[in-house]
Amino acid sequence: MLTEELMREVRRLEIRARRRVDDLFGGQYHSAFKGQGIEFAEVREYQPGDEVRTIDWNVTARTGHPHVKRFMEERQLTVILSVDCTLSTAFGSVKRSKHQLACEVGAVITLAAGRNNDRVGLQIYGSEHLAQQPGEAESFHLRPSKGKKHARRILRELIDATPGNSPFLLSDAISELGRTHRRRAIVFVMSDFLSGLSNTGEPTWAKPMRMLSQKHEVVALQLTDPLEFDLPKAGMIRMHDPITGKRFTVDTASRRVRRRYHEQAMREQAIIDETLSRARIDRIQLSTAGNYIDDLVKYFHQREMRKR
Repeated sequence: MLTEELMREVRRLEIRARRRVDDLFGGQYHSAFKGQGIEFAEVREYQPGDEVRTIDWNVTARTGHPHVKRFMEERQLTVILSVDCTLSTAFGSVKRSKHQLACEVGAVITLAAGRNNDRVGLQIYGSEHLAQQPGEAESFHLRPSKGKKHARRILRELIDATPGNSPFLLSDAISELGRTHRRRAIVFVMSDFLSGLSNTGEPTWAKPMRMLSQKHEVVALQLTDPLEFDLPKAGMIRMHDPITGKRFTVDTASRRVRRRYHEQAMREQAIIDETLSRARIDRIQLSTAGNYIDDLVKYFHQREMRKR
């Protein structure tokens, strides 16, 4: 049952997201993600400057005046949001948690897609609710659709999902997407990509991600936090690894400890970058401390220029 508090959160998120879509990149989204083809629009009389190859000779012969066919881009796309809601996304040291960042980014993409009459679907995995339902599906799905009511349902599900300790990880979610979505779509994978990492081999999600990118157009939205790359000089602190569940004490006053921590983070980032690059998947790094709108606009612009 919906609570008044949840609905207030949905309305606040919708207002924030719609303002960003209106002010910043509704047009950028349209330009970056072209339609999947062209469709016939109309026949009109020839005008100076029209290409000869567009002349409709049948209509021209029937009317005695040159006419041309006009086509328009087939705009409707299918967009899928795959949202990581495992325990590591509960972390955030600055403005917001990684899960809150995913909610805001997901809302903006949903509304931008809706403005362009695209269908949007949702996959959430790893949340606390799903982890407490043994025997049920380990991920939540909303079939791609469009309309204001559907968009609000997506926002509601994003907000209502609580990061949890589920064994259903990124590799499982990507494999599931490949099985359940046959029609070509644009898939935004929102995750920190930390699960399944190994210093000795490729991540467990590497093969499923490659297979998914062969069927769909995949964009990786990597959720990060500044503390994941650099420790502050704050003396002895207790830390918890949400992936392994281990707890340990770290002496952040030690320059050696801080350097090793940073080097390990850079090694993990290099593995993520290399794996996604090998799969020919674009990656956008979004920080809990940064302006994700600027990062998205920059990517959309680069994508538009690349496709010209």
